[in-house]
Order: sequence, then C-alpha cells, then structure tokens
Amino acid sequence: MGKRAALATYDKEFSFVSPVVKYLLFLFNLIFWMISLVLMSIGIYARMMKHSEAAMAYLAVDPAILLLIVGVLMFFITFCGCVGSLRENICLLHTFCIFLTIIFLLQLAAGVLGFVFSDKARNKVSEIINNAIVHYRDDIDLQNLIDFGQKEFSCCGGVTYTDWSQNMYFNCTTDNRSRERCSVPFSCCLLSKDEAVINTMCGQGMQGLPFLQAGAFIHTNGCIDKLVNWIHSNLFMLGGIALGLAIPQLVGILLSQILINQIKDQIELQNYNLQHRTDPWQ
Repeated sequence: MGKRAALATYDKEFSFVSPVVKYLLFLFNLIFWMISLVLMSIGIYARMMKHSEAAMAYLAVDPAILLLIVGVLMFFITFCGCVGSLRENICLLHTFCIFLTIIFLLQLAAGVLGFVFSDKARNKVSEIINNAIVHYRDDIDLQNLIDFGQKEFSCCGGVTYTDWSQNMYFNCTTDNRSRERCSVPFSCCLLSKDEAVINTMCGQGMQGLPFLQAGAFIHTNGCIDKLVNWIHSNLFMLGGIALGLAIPQLVGILLSQILINQIKDQIELQNYNLQHRTDPWQ
C-alpha cells in the first residue's frame, strides 16, 4: 500500500517538460523581444523626425520604415515564443516555429537567388542607387547615407560621376538654374586627410570636365562596381554574418520543437493517468 502511494506521488511530480529547455527558450525570446522594442523605437523616432512629403517619394527604401517592419515582425514572433514557452502553449510555439522557419527559408532562398541571378541583382542595386541619386536632396538621412557610401568606397554616382545629372539640382542642362548645376556632392572629392575643414563646394562644375581631367579632383568610378568588388573580396566575412544570423534562428526552431514534443508527451502522460487512475488504499 505504501509503495502504491509513493508511485502515485511520483507520477504526479514527474514531468516530461524540461525546465532548462523551457526557460532557455523564454530567455532567448525575451532578449530578441527587447531588441525588437529598440528597433521599433528607433524607427518611430526617425519617422517622426522626417518630413513626410519627402519620405513618401521613396517609401520602399526608407530606413525608418524598414526598421519599423523588422521591429514589428520580431515583436510578434518573439511574443509568441515568450508566452508559448512560459505557458507551455503548443499553438503559440507552433506559430513561433513556423514563422521562424519561413524567415530562415526566405533568407536562404534570397541568398541562392542573388548568387544565381547576380546580373538581375546588380540591375536592382543600380535601380536603387539611381533612385537614391534622384532624391539626394529630399531627405537628410538619405543624403548622409549616400555621402557615407561614396566616401567609404571612394566612388561617385552609380556607374560614373556623370550619373549625378539625374538629380534636378546637379543636372547639366542649360535650363537648370541651380547653383549646383553640373556639380557632384563633396563626398565625391579626393579629400586629403590633412584637411581640417572640408570644402563642400569642391565638386563644383566637375561633370563638365572630361573623365581624365575630372579624375584629378574627384572619384570618377561609380559605386556599383566598387560595391561588387567589395562583396567579392569579403565573401568570408559576409558568410560569417549570414551564419551569425542563421544560428539563432536554427537554435530557436530546435528549442521550440523539443519543447513542443515534451509538452505533447506530458499531455499523453496526464491522459494516461486519468484513464488508469487507481485508489492506492485498495
């Protein structure tokens, strides 16, 4: 009789659900949930600081909108993971696992397609850069991003420095009354490290000069070729970044699947105990 009572007590206390897996998955999601809040806060702040009429011109490439989308998506997925692991809810854990798997497969497919259709990817990058050149003066964040890219890669324009004629302020046509007519941004200039003050008018009239003559004052090669060369020379680093993004996703998928199976086993055990409940005093 005492042995039966001990077995009944053991059955009640035993659980297939591992606290290590449960709270490790919860902590994993909590960290990324807080990161999602930071991303959304930055996106909302950046969006509020913008001029809405300027931002609407190129909404698809607006960094603030991109941060908001990523933040909201991360918030929803990690919320499902946090609550699902803490409450041992199979439905929320399945939602978390499915979304994480879809994102992982989309990233994998994007990488493969970008490699296979590299020409089309290059054309798309060219389209984005040209669109950014057109809206260069419309948004200060975009302007700073382009200037940073041109200085970092020592380039000017998309294919060549004359691409800046696509911008209404730098256009070389005779009917352009802008003071920046036929010029390029200062980030195209060959700047000396010894210069304490940057001459922001150093690109004045550079589009009107021949290629070789302009090369004495500015970077004449476009940013697309420089970007492609940089990617080719940093494939191992980019592969490491891709792996660094993939590992947390795979860990989340693995932990959620382990926890789902443990919860299912626990439910089966509870159903079995209910069906075979016996009186220990008999």
